[in-house]
Amino acid sequence: MPGRGRAAVSGHACHLREAVWVLDRSYDLAKSQIVEVLDRILAADQFRFEREALIRRALERFRKGKGNFADYLIGEAAAEAGCRDTVTFDRALKGSEGFTVLN
Repeated sequence: MPGRGRAAVSGHACHLREAVWVLDRSYDLAKSQIVEVLDRILAADQFRFEREALIRRALERFRKGKGNFADYLIGEAAAEAGCRDTVTFDRALKGSEGFTVLN
């Protein structure tokens, strides 16, 4: 029984991607604040996410990297599917492992 009587909320990576977008665009939170929110959500007993390991890898890359959370979710999903690189136009990812930036 999750959270001592509280029902678990099931979610998907795209829910967190949308939450990050809202926290960034609507609430203008700094990256460090967004990372803290994601850490708290993932640590909460009442939340369960599909592909949680993928989400955690993407969060670690977001925490340390220059790309956005959505980029790292996409990159981790591609790597999990066997892709060597994820192709992107996002110049912030230049030199980032697993990404090829198109000019």
